[in-house]
Amino acid sequence: MEQKSDKDLVKLSLSDKEAFLPLMRRYEERLFRYILRISSFSQEEAEDTLQEVFIAIYRNLYNFDERLSFSSWAYRIAHNKTISRYRFKKARPQTVNIENTDVNKLISHINLEEEVNNKILSKKVLSILNHLKTSHKEIIVLKYLEEKSYQEISDILKKPIGSVATNLKKAKESFKSNWLKNN
Repeated sequence: MEQKSDKDLVKLSLSDKEAFLPLMRRYEERLFRYILRISSFSQEEAEDTLQEVFIAIYRNLYNFDERLSFSSWAYRIAHNKTISRYRFKKARPQTVNIENTDVNKLISHINLEEEVNNKILSKKVLSILNHLKTSHKEIIVLKYLEEKSYQEISDILKKPIGSVATNLKKAKESFKSNWLKNN
């Protein structure tokens, strides 16, 4: 089962509930990390959200469009469930749950000066990410930390690829503007 493609596992899961478990295992860590990155949820809240995501995925397997990648579809559901939880809590995220290794990956994409101390730089980057609009933070996280393609981001955010490119450009400009203002 572990060697089967996502689409094959989806088809099997429609008739055999046990076939869904390998899909869960395959995406559990990635989706959990994504939920934490775009939210200010505690570990427990993120786990609850992830559980809701897998329930929604399972309930909607019949609606899965095979023209999309399962990954994009699953990320879209995770995105929607996370946003729904935001709205339910009626609070905007105040922090980003990103590990230093992830921040360093982001830094390499942004081409910031290498001589800046990584620890100080990581704190500055996290601070700026925390002050970006949610839509800017989400697209930066998807592109540079989750390493999603424009097509995948388009599928996840349900926006045309042109809008993804435009929004990413705006997000990077916003990040750069904040960076220059604070440094």
